[in-house]
Amino acid sequence: MTPIRHPSPSFGDRRDGLKPSLIVLHYTAMDSASAALDRLCDPAIEVSAHYLIGGDGTIWQMVDEAKRAWHAGAGEWRGLEDINSRSIGIELDNRGDHPFSEPQMAALEDLLRDVMQRHRIGPAGVIGHSDMAPGRKHDPGPRFDWTRLARQGLALRPAPARDHAQNPAHTPDPAPFRALARAAGYTAPCSDADLLAAVRLRLRPHACGPLDDADMAALAGFGQAGRR
Repeated sequence: MTPIRHPSPSFGDRRDGLKPSLIVLHYTAMDSASAALDRLCDPAIEVSAHYLIGGDGTIWQMVDEAKRAWHAGAGEWRGLEDINSRSIGIELDNRGDHPFSEPQMAALEDLLRDVMQRHRIGPAGVIGHSDMAPGRKHDPGPRFDWTRLARQGLALRPAPARDHAQNPAHTPDPAPFRALARAAGYTAPCSDADLLAAVRLRLRPHACGPLDDADMAALAGFGQAGRR
């Protein structure tokens, strides 16, 4: 599907000669695509993204890929800051409390293939807003199907982790968990609780309670996949 051009005034030049090496996925947290489009193109709001995908699969392009859209804000991934200058931002019309539609996911997959090929971005370069801004952002949220993207090589597929015997009375030390998270890319400053929440949004969206051995195993597999 050819994106519909709907220019936003909220953009600038990428800084320091940086080129896109990441794709950041968001949800709009608004009631409709039209409301999100209005907001992303409102000069008074000063936010934007390169693309917006509606629930029916319609794609709008608001900012040229060569330019720096204002979608990521403060955050960090793999020790790199100014994510706006390093990324393509894709907004998905979704409030965050319901599934993403089939037409929308299919359109996202097609768009990801094109953008990844154009900029030579591998699966490890496709991240969520919550990955780079733990605690501050939660999108694309627990209803987003990362596994579906990973099966098609459009996001990182975690390596199989070794089986961990579950001990309900055992809570792992947060220091090794933080070290694993940092190795996997989670380098933004945040609390232990916010870090655990961000990792679970990506790898174990239905998990709850304190840090456990399954979190450690999932994160170890994710980090291993990113080093392949």
